[in-house]
Amino acid sequence: MATHMSRCRTWGRVQRFGIAAYRKCSSGSGYPNISLSAPLPGIPKPVFAAVDSHEQCETKITTLENGLKVASQNKFGQFCTVGILVNSGSRHETKYPSGIAHFLEKLAFSSTAQYGSKDEILLTLEKHGGICDCQTSRDTTMYAVSAEVKGLDTVVSLLSDAVLQPRLLDEEIEMTRMAVRFELEDLSMRPDPEPLLTEMIHAAAYRGNTVGLPRFCPVESMEKIDKKLLHMYLQSYYCPERMVLAGVGIEHEQLVACARKYLLNVKPVWGACTPTNVDLSVAQYTGGIVRMDKDMSDVSLGPTPIPELTHIMIGLESCSFLEDDFIPFAVLNMMMGGGGSFSAGGPGKGMFTRLYLNVLNRHHWMYNATSYHHSYEDTGLLCIHASADPRQVREMVEILTREFIQMAGTAGEMELERAKTQLKSMLMMNLESRPVIFEDVGRQVLATGKRKLPHELCDLISNVTASDIKRVTTKMLCSKPAVAALGDLTEMPSYEHIQAALSSKDGHLPRMYRLFR
Repeated sequence: MATHMSRCRTWGRVQRFGIAAYRKCSSGSGYPNISLSAPLPGIPKPVFAAVDSHEQCETKITTLENGLKVASQNKFGQFCTVGILVNSGSRHETKYPSGIAHFLEKLAFSSTAQYGSKDEILLTLEKHGGICDCQTSRDTTMYAVSAEVKGLDTVVSLLSDAVLQPRLLDEEIEMTRMAVRFELEDLSMRPDPEPLLTEMIHAAAYRGNTVGLPRFCPVESMEKIDKKLLHMYLQSYYCPERMVLAGVGIEHEQLVACARKYLLNVKPVWGACTPTNVDLSVAQYTGGIVRMDKDMSDVSLGPTPIPELTHIMIGLESCSFLEDDFIPFAVLNMMMGGGGSFSAGGPGKGMFTRLYLNVLNRHHWMYNATSYHHSYEDTGLLCIHASADPRQVREMVEILTREFIQMAGTAGEMELERAKTQLKSMLMMNLESRPVIFEDVGRQVLATGKRKLPHELCDLISNVTASDIKRVTTKMLCSKPAVAALGDLTEMPSYEHIQAALSSKDGHLPRMYRLFR
């Protein structure tokens, strides 16, 4: 045993210092006097991996004869994520009946010309270890499949069938009505009202137009949506020139070959496209308030019930993601940060952000203060969501208006650098995930026809200065506020008072004098 240990130590020295150095060491002259910065004798010179010039072209894009764009990024591995993104969403609908995009999301991957049912589709994907999903937002519909690379041909064939050849049977539409009805009920009952408040703030900011139209199907539209109406919508927006086939984890030439095979000369089930019917309306920011008086006392019952809270969201117009000011607004949003007062801390949680330091740390009665930034191709909205006891709503609103006014002050050097570092860190960590890379590739190519690589975005973030933050904030404060209020609104200040506070120097609400309380 002792001999074995001695041999291990001997081999360790040989590995560390090289044979020549070990011989010198073993002859009794002690350890060699070698600087830590100098190369070790007898050790070959290391060769490190380097990023070559191909990184500039890692996202390859090809436009087919029918206008369909094919975008891909190779990411070595056994699995790939492939999908079709369509430039269509709730912003392209009419005010009544709206909710078509929501219906299509629920109807996705149902029976098609090739597959008799959703179960058939899932069984086909199962053979390649695959899963499928469809998500709609205000401006994009995304059909995606993750599966083994060797099943790419089957995956693209299935995507083509699901997007261009859905049967839209009466029983499927009826099942979708039930699913939508259940989702609407769940939306109004859940303890976290953030999705509902997001709907309300958009309705307040863009009253009755484009991104202000409801993303969730309203109850009054539910019975009006049928196969004919769905086909009319699909005929207008599901055109090749408004689509991108994006893939991550596959060779570009292989994806282009599959696109030509399954998406080039395919006639959709609704007939030829009529892109002349596309709604090209530009978002009109109006500002305003949407109130919903609601009893929130029994939202979360149980052993540890959530107390009754009133939720307020205040927003101002920011900018489009196509503008240069989008990056400073992203840094500003990260600088504001925030979260729930009982959420766990940690480096990524933003415990040094303004809404933690100035709001949650100083006002123990506030349950939440979080900043959000929504950006679209022609507009944007930066808003703060806060929650507190109904009796302290007025004070909570004044705290929010003060924070908006203080955004226009000069940001500290350390605060700004921390926000930029955190934004770059979040960007790079999110892009470790294959589905996130897929969505990033698809959305950027759909909106701009090209893709900015992560290192380009990091350079833009690094170049943001305190004067940039001050400039975009000053411009933002010139817009009228958009306000969403949910819960017991007895103490809620008027919209005119909120507007006056955001136009003042200190953000204070006008004084109110009452004879009786």
